[in-house]
Amino acid sequence: MRLEQFSLRLTDPLETANGPIEAREGFLVRVNAEKDDTDDDRDDRDRPAAGLGEATPLPGWTESIDDCRAALDGGTPDATTPAARHGVSLARADADARAADERLCDRLAAEGPFDSDSAAADAVPVNATVGDGTPAETATATRDAVEEGFDAVKIKVGARDAAEDERRLRAARDAAPDAELRADANGAWDRETAGAMLDSAADLGFAYVEQPLPAEDLSGLASLRGRGVGVGVDESLASHSAREVLAADAADVLVLKPMALGGPDRALASARAARDAGADAAVTTTLDGVVARLGALHVAAAVPGVRACGLATGSLLAEDLAPDPAPVRDGAMAVPDGPGLAGDSLASLY
Repeated sequence: MRLEQFSLRLTDPLETANGPIEAREGFLVRVNAEKDDTDDDRDDRDRPAAGLGEATPLPGWTESIDDCRAALDGGTPDATTPAARHGVSLARADADARAADERLCDRLAAEGPFDSDSAAADAVPVNATVGDGTPAETATATRDAVEEGFDAVKIKVGARDAAEDERRLRAARDAAPDAELRADANGAWDRETAGAMLDSAADLGFAYVEQPLPAEDLSGLASLRGRGVGVGVDESLASHSAREVLAADAADVLVLKPMALGGPDRALASARAARDAGADAAVTTTLDGVVARLGALHVAAAVPGVRACGLATGSLLAEDLAPDPAPVRDGAMAVPDGPGLAGDSLASLY
C-alpha cells in the first residue's frame, strides 16, 4: 500500500465548531497489484496501483489527520479511524472490480447486502444545496437550481431565527412549487423550535428536515416523527451506529457519508439496515476529492431506488485530484463507464 498526502483548497472556508477549514487534507491510498514472475525486481513505487482509495478526515466526523496517517501506516485501520478505513476499503474494492472488469457499483450491487438480482443504476439523482440567505436570496437560488435541472433542493437553515427561516422555507416553496424540497438544520434547534419548524415544513410539503436536533438527542428526534414531514439523521451517525438510530425510532431518512462510516461496505450495510427498518437512505460526501466522491456515487448507484443524494459537492473545491469524470448534468450524475471507479479516466492517479 502506498500513500500520497494532498491538500485541496476550498472555494470558500467551511465553518465548523472547531473553526474555519480552508482546505481538505487527506491521503490517496494505492493498493499495489500482486507481483508476478515478470516484474519481481521492480520497486513497488514504480508499479501501477491495482486500486485507488481516498482518506480525507473531517473534524467532528472522523479522526484527525495525524490519527488517520498513523492508522494507514499501521495497515489495519478500524472503526475508530473511519476515514483511514474508508481509504483502504475503497482501494481494495476498486482493485477487485478492476480485476473482474466490472464497474465498482455493479460489483457492490452483486456482492453487497441487497438482493444480488438488483442491478446498479447507471445514474444517480442528486440534490442542489442552497446556503444561508435572505428569503429573496433563498428563492432565487432555489429557482436557479430547478432551472439547472435539479428535482431536489436542500435549504440550509438554523443560522437565523426560526421566524426568518420559516419565511425562507416558504419562499423556496413559492419559487419551486413542484420540486422535492428538504431543509437541513445541522442540529441547531431545540425541541420546541424544531417542532414548530417541522409543522411549517409539513404545511409547505417538504420531504424531510435533516438533523433538526443535536446529534445526541435521539429520543427528541423520535418524538418529532409523524408530523407529516420526514426526519433525517446525519450528524447523529457520527456518534451512533445506523442500527442504534433506527432502534431508537429516530429517523425516516439516514444520510450516509461513506467517509465518516468507514467505507463503501459500511455505508451499504447502513442503507440495508434503513431499508429493513422501513426508512430511506441518501448518500452524501464530506467535501471529498474526486476519488471519494466517485466512491460515494458507486455506493449510491448500488442502493436500489435511492433518493436524490448529496453528491454534487465538487464545485466546493477550488482544486481537485483529477478532472471529474462524473459531472452533474440535469440534476444527476452518471456512473462512469469502465472497470472500477472510472475505467481509464483516473489513469494519472494510479
